Amino acid sequence: MTIIDVSAEVSLAYQSFGDPGDPPVLLVMGLGGQMLAWHEDFCRALADRGRHVIRYDNRDCGLSTGFDAHPVDTGAFLAAVGSGDLATASAMVPYRLTDMAADGLGLLSALGIERAHVVGTSMGGMIAQTMALSAPERVLTLTSMMSSTGEPEYGRSGPEAQAVVSTPKPGDREGYIAAAERELVWASRRYGDVGWLRELAADSYDRAYRPAGVARQLGAMVLSGSRADALRELRVPTLVIHGLDDMLVDPSGGRRTAELVPGAELLLVPDMGHDRPRELWPVLIDAVVAHTASADRGR
Repeated sequence: MTIIDVSAEVSLAYQSFGDPGDPPVLLVMGLGGQMLAWHEDFCRALADRGRHVIRYDNRDCGLSTGFDAHPVDTGAFLAAVGSGDLATASAMVPYRLTDMAADGLGLLSALGIERAHVVGTSMGGMIAQTMALSAPERVLTLTSMMSSTGEPEYGRSGPEAQAVVSTPKPGDREGYIAAAERELVWASRRYGDVGWLRELAADSYDRAYRPAGVARQLGAMVLSGSRADALRELRVPTLVIHGLDDMLVDPSGGRRTAELVPGAELLLVPDMGHDRPRELWPVLIDAVVAHTASADRGR
């Protein structure tokens, strides 16, 4: 793991796998998730298929730069948004998805990579979409996984998932680890693994317990709004992957993304929720390898 400056104000922690001479694949994680959530074995398996894999911590997460000088009260923020007071809500949050996308592009630049395949999951899918929209010349292919378009009518969370998201996790280590079991609500019904959820929670807590960053990332996501019109004009080869068991981001989010992006391919995965269970890695890795291979000659 290495920490590198990607702009004047942001440094990102990252790790790479595989041969730097292979086509680069940048993995972008979702809300509050450290790069650990891209399992090391998954990264190595993808690298073994001839890809130079890079995973990293988003700003305000893990070991990357935080913005603790800008505390956000999640309840007050959501109340302002709900009442339509967007000016107040906007003033609370110090950055947007465009800034998080610039971080990812800045990481590529810092690593001397001009163009890369970008794979984002959940909020990371929104960041990846934003990277492709803001700098299409730098994104060889886009893979948007279990994500949506920013339109509120698509990709809605189910009530049980909403309840889990809105319930703060305990601040002590054991309570935090135990609370991870709640995420089974949106995990793959067939492959959901309590042991893996607890292990990831423990590793994440020990590495960098930074709950305040989640509110700022959430604010960035909410305030960035719809990408629908821009996605209609996107000309980057796009693969959309969504699990049919997803209760956190309804599959309508993936379907809508694929509907908007010209020529996008849609892969709906049975038995997959808002997670990437080991049993489905072959499906996901095969899909990413095939999609990225289609544009390798354009590097």
